[in-house]
Amino acid sequence: MSQSLDRALVLLDELANGQRTLDQLAMRLDVHKTTVLRLLRTLESHRFVQRDGIRYYRLGTSLFELAFRALDERDVRRSVEPALRALNAETGHTVHLASYEDGEVIYIDKYESRHNVRMYSRIGRRAPLHCTAVAKVLVGALPEDQRREIAASITYEKMTPNTITTPRAYLAELDRVAARGYAIDDEEHEEHIHCVAAPVRGARGEVLAAMSLSVPQVVLDLDGLLELVPALLAAASAASVECGYPETRRSN
Repeated sequence: MSQSLDRALVLLDELANGQRTLDQLAMRLDVHKTTVLRLLRTLESHRFVQRDGIRYYRLGTSLFELAFRALDERDVRRSVEPALRALNAETGHTVHLASYEDGEVIYIDKYESRHNVRMYSRIGRRAPLHCTAVAKVLVGALPEDQRREIAASITYEKMTPNTITTPRAYLAELDRVAARGYAIDDEEHEEHIHCVAAPVRGARGEVLAAMSLSVPQVVLDLDGLLELVPALLAAASAASVECGYPETRRSN
């Protein structure tokens, strides 16, 4: 192992805890200050470290850019897959993962239920924006002006007696989703099928995808489905951590 590289990585790890002086970093490495200064100058030239005032050093912008680029390269579906699989195994119900792409909500992964009565869906299929729990989560995460624009553009096809049919009602529903942290499809897309969905977040807190549980009413009534919300939220939280969302923020 390269001693210089090892020491540089230790410095970065120490600076991740906050700004440090040259003396503090030399103490951390147990080496002379000139050795630390040489390492810091190299890291500073690549913007991995930068000065903070006269005495202090802190992490530089290149490190954050590198981290965000690495996270952007990660396949959300692959990162979330263990949490989807675990939720499906725990509940026995259909689990979906959906993302918002170019004005549409698309199912990008699915685990089938162990029941004979199932929700008709497939990977790659579009989810209606106004009557599915995953779409409510994803549209609800968009900026307000974009939400209003989408609400005004929807045709509001009445899929069931419970389907939302006006922009005003839709926007009010998105507000409720934001307030409680998850969305409900109470037989709005398909009769006798209801769903709950929760957001999967990325490193910046942005909503990358929506994870849902879909259950036939004959198998579980709405009250029973809502009892599974804690399991759904826990799975979405675990998936978010795998996508870079800081673990310390999961309860916020």
